[in-house]
Amino acid sequence: MFYSLDVNTKRKDFLSQRRKILITGRVQGIGFRPAVYRLATRLDLTGFVYNDTKGVTVEVQGNSENLSEFVNRLSSANPDIPMHREGEAGLKAGNDLPALSDIRTLDVVDIDVVDGESEFVISQSDSEGTALLQVTADIAACEDCLREMREPKDFRYAYPFINCTNCGPRYSIVKTIPYDRPNTTMSEFAMCEQCASQYKDVADRRFHAQPVACPVCGPKIWLTDNKGNPDLSGEKENDQVVRKAARMLLDGNILAIKGIGGFHLAVNALDNEAVLRLRERKKRDHKPFAMMADSIEKIKNYALVDELAEKVLKSAESPIVLLPKKEPNGIAESVAEGVSSFGFMLCYAPLHYMLFAPPPRLVSEDAGAGEGLEILVMTSGNISDEPLICKNALAIERLGAIADAFVMHDREIYRQVDDSIVHFIDGQPVLLRRARGYVPTPIITNSAAKKDVFAAGADMKNTFCLVKRNQMICSEHIGDLEDAEVYHHYVDSVGHLKQLFEIKPEVIVCDLHPGYLSSSRFIGTQSLKNVELIRVQHHWAHIASVLAEYELDEKVIGLECDGTGYGTDGKIWGCECLIADLEGFERFGHLAYYPLPGGDAASKEAIRSVLGLLTYTYGERFNLEKFSWLLDRIEPDKQKQWLIVEQIRKGINTIDTSSLGRVFDAVAAMVGLGSKNNFEAQLPMALEAAISGTPAAFLLASATLVARRGSRRKQEAGEQNYDFEIVTKSKPALIDLRKMICRIIDDVQAGTDVSVISAKFHNTLAEALSEMAGKAREATELNKVALSGGVFCNRYLANRLIKTLKKDGFDVLFNSLVPSNDGGISLGQAAIGAKRVGQRETLVRRSPKGEDGSGELCV
Repeated sequence: MFYSLDVNTKRKDFLSQRRKILITGRVQGIGFRPAVYRLATRLDLTGFVYNDTKGVTVEVQGNSENLSEFVNRLSSANPDIPMHREGEAGLKAGNDLPALSDIRTLDVVDIDVVDGESEFVISQSDSEGTALLQVTADIAACEDCLREMREPKDFRYAYPFINCTNCGPRYSIVKTIPYDRPNTTMSEFAMCEQCASQYKDVADRRFHAQPVACPVCGPKIWLTDNKGNPDLSGEKENDQVVRKAARMLLDGNILAIKGIGGFHLAVNALDNEAVLRLRERKKRDHKPFAMMADSIEKIKNYALVDELAEKVLKSAESPIVLLPKKEPNGIAESVAEGVSSFGFMLCYAPLHYMLFAPPPRLVSEDAGAGEGLEILVMTSGNISDEPLICKNALAIERLGAIADAFVMHDREIYRQVDDSIVHFIDGQPVLLRRARGYVPTPIITNSAAKKDVFAAGADMKNTFCLVKRNQMICSEHIGDLEDAEVYHHYVDSVGHLKQLFEIKPEVIVCDLHPGYLSSSRFIGTQSLKNVELIRVQHHWAHIASVLAEYELDEKVIGLECDGTGYGTDGKIWGCECLIADLEGFERFGHLAYYPLPGGDAASKEAIRSVLGLLTYTYGERFNLEKFSWLLDRIEPDKQKQWLIVEQIRKGINTIDTSSLGRVFDAVAAMVGLGSKNNFEAQLPMALEAAISGTPAAFLLASATLVARRGSRRKQEAGEQNYDFEIVTKSKPALIDLRKMICRIIDDVQAGTDVSVISAKFHNTLAEALSEMAGKAREATELNKVALSGGVFCNRYLANRLIKTLKKDGFDVLFNSLVPSNDGGISLGQAAIGAKRVGQRETLVRRSPKGEDGSGELCV
C-alpha cells in the first residue's frame, strides 16, 4: 500500500481541518463507499466520498484527532487475500473496510475547510478522467446471501440471483466505467421498492450493490428443451425450475446451465454412461472434466484436501483446484482417466447451491430426486476448444446437439469468463488458468510507464495485457488462436478492454514468431502510425513474466522449459538457460538440438519425436528393424516410420529443436502410455501421473536431496536418475540427454516398471537443469533463478527442481499470479515493453505520523 501526506502544510485549528484522500485498488463495487461513510459518521466527520475513474475520492472534515483516526483505520492492516504473495502491498479489510477491498495507493493532502458543511454524504460517481481503477472480478456467493436464500421468511428465499456488495457478478456484467448500475447489464431491471430501499440505505449490506435484485424485479430462470422451446410442465417459478433440473441431472440427462461467465455443460459425475455421452457429443474424448460440489466434506470423499487447498476452494475467487485422487473413489472412470488428480470447485453462484439442495419447502414424498445430487461434472459450455458461450440464442444453436435441456436466465453476460484453475507448487497456490475471480485484477508495479502498452500474447493459451501507468491488466484466458472463433473473440476482447480502461496504446509488443496470428495477422490490422512495435523472443517473455510478478529489475538466471518457441536463430527453442532482465537476454545454455520432423504434427504424433531422438542418440547405429519392437507399438504403419526417418535424413520439413516438451512426449510413448496428444500435454500428464504408482520406498528415497560433489551430484542410497552430460566447451552450453535415452530404452526392453522409469526421467531433468543453473552461477555470480514455461505445470518436476535449487543455495522465483505456460507470456511482453519505453519516477509511499500530517518517508 503506497500513500503520501503533505508534509509541508501548516497545522490548522484543532476543530477545523479537512483532508482529501485519493484511493486506488479494488475499491469499487464491493461496498467501499458505504464503509467509508459509516466510518466517517462514527467519527463525527463531515464531507463526501465518490467513485471516479481512478478509484475512490474522499474529502473529510473535523478535528485532527478524528481525522488521524480515520486515516489510520484505512491503512491499519496487511492483506490476507488468496493468490497474493506474503508481504505484497494491500490492506486487510478488518472491521472497517469490506472483506474484498484491496487498497493499493492512498494519497492524503490537507485542503481548505468548507464552511457550513454538516454531514457526510456519498456523492454521484465521476466518469471523467483517465481510467486507472480496478474493475472488480466476479465473486462467489457470500454466506450472508446464502443464509437469506435458505430462509423461508426472507423475500429473496430461493432466489438464484441473490447478491450483495460482498459477492456476485461484476466484471462479467460491466459495460463501461464507472461501475454503476446504468453501466452494467442490470440496467434492464428496474428495482422494486424493497430492493431500492436497501440500495439507498447506507447501513444496509446492499447499499449501492449494483446487481441487487429479487424475485419481483430481477432476472429469472426458465427451462427449455434442446431446441429452445420453454418447458410447459407448469413449473414456472425459479425454485420449481431448479427442482426439475436437478431431477433431470439425476436421471442421466445433460444440461446446459447459464451461470456467471457463461454456460456450463453439466452431468452427474457418478454416472459413467452419462459422462461418456457428454464426451461423445462434445467431441472431447480424453481431456479431464472439472467437477463441482456444494461442500468441502463432499470433495474430501473423493480427493485429498489439505488446509491450503481448502482455503483456496473456499476463497471468494472460487477456482477449480487440482487435487490428488483418493483411490478407490466413486467418480465415473471417464471423468479424468490417465491423470492422478481431480479438478474440483465449490458452488459459487446461488443457482449452483440450489441445484444441489432445493429449498425445503419444495421437498415432498414424491420429490426426493431433487435432494440427491452429490457431484456434478461442470465443463465449459462450448464445442472442443471454441470460446465459452454466454448468449442464449447462440447456446441453443451451438449446444443443442449436446444438451438435453437448458437452464436459461435473462441477465445478460457482457464478458464471457471461464473458470480459473489452481494447483500447488512449493506449497503455494499457482494459477494454471487465470480467469473468473482473478480478472481483471491488475499486477501493480512501483513505477509508472510513460506510455500505454498493449502486449499481444502468444497463440496458444492466449491472454493479452494492457499497461496503464503502474497497472498491468492481463485479460482472462482467451484460448488457442488457430481456432477462427477464438481469434474473433480475441479481437473483440482487445477492443473491449481497451475501451473499458480507456487505453490507447502507443507501444505494441508481440512475439518474435513471424507466423503467429497474434504477431502477424492481428498486428497487421492495427494502425501503427505513431505506434512503436516491439518483437520479443518467446522464452525471454516467459522469464520477464516472473520478473514482473516479483517487481524485479535485475538480471537473473532463467530456466525456461516448454514445447515450442521461435528462437533468434530461426530454430525451435524449448529448454533454455537465459541470463535475462527486462532489457535483454543472453542464451547461456540449452538442451542440445535434435531433429523434429513434421512441424506442428510432431506436437500431436509422438512417433515423430521418438524417431527424432533415436536418430540423434544412436546416429549411424540406428535402424528401424533394430527398434521395431518399440516403434511398432507406437506407430504400426511401417511405411510411415520409414517416411519419417527419410524426412530426418534428408532434412525435409524437419527442424532442429531444443524442445523439452517433445522429449516428454517421446518418453511417454516409449514406456507405453500412448502415441498421440489428443489434447495439449496429454502424454506428459500421463507420464507425471505414472510416478504415483512408484513403490513408496522409492518415492521416499527419490525425494531426498543430495549434496553436490564437484560438477556432479552423487547418488545416495535409493536416489535414482539416469546419466546425462553438461557440455561447457560449446557456447552456449548444452544439456546432452543421449545417455538418458539409451538407458530408458534399456529399461523399457528389460520390463522395468513404468513408474520407476518415469520417476528416474523426471529426476534426471531436475538434476540436469539444476546443474546448468550452477554453471551459469559460476560464470555470472548471479544467485536468483526464475522458472517459467509450460513444462513447469508438471508438479513433480517443478517441486523437485525448486527443492534441489534451494538446497544449492539459490533464490528461486516462479510464476503464481499468472500461469507459467503461454497464458503468462503477455505479462512478460508488457513488462519488457514498459521498460523499453521508459518509466516515470518510482512511486513513493509514506506512513502517517502525528496529528500535524507529517510523515515518514518509506521508499
